[in-house]
Amino acid sequence: MNPNIPSLYERIGGRETLTILLRHFYADVRQHGLLGPVFNDHIQDWPAHLAKIGEFWARLTGGPSSFVGSLPLKHAPLGIDARHFDTWLGLWEANCRCYLAPDEALELFELAQMIGRRLQSIVVAEAQSEHRPPSDDASIRLRPV
Repeated sequence: MNPNIPSLYERIGGRETLTILLRHFYADVRQHGLLGPVFNDHIQDWPAHLAKIGEFWARLTGGPSSFVGSLPLKHAPLGIDARHFDTWLGLWEANCRCYLAPDEALELFELAQMIGRRLQSIVVAEAQSEHRPPSDDASIRLRPV
């Protein structure tokens, strides 16, 4: 990365703006008819979730971050499909446009689209493999606990 060009993290206003964006976005998610039940059933500690997601987005946008974890493994057992991803992206885009300058909103939305496509392909593949009968030579797949 060129040190003379500010990171997306810096251009959006750093942690403060990221926190505002995430707080409003997840308020919309929690109230949404399709997404709300999924998130509300699986997240008991919203402040901790928002802090972890803030670390995730800080890292992706070039800011300081302590994020560790595996996004696909967290989403695989949720029973989500293309409708959930499309809805999530629609809410994300609306919030980015509301809280960020146009260029940065577009850049952050495009980043989310890329992540969403990769995550969706992994989640769908994982769901399909769980419903597929094992072949004779299938190896045992260990999953983190």
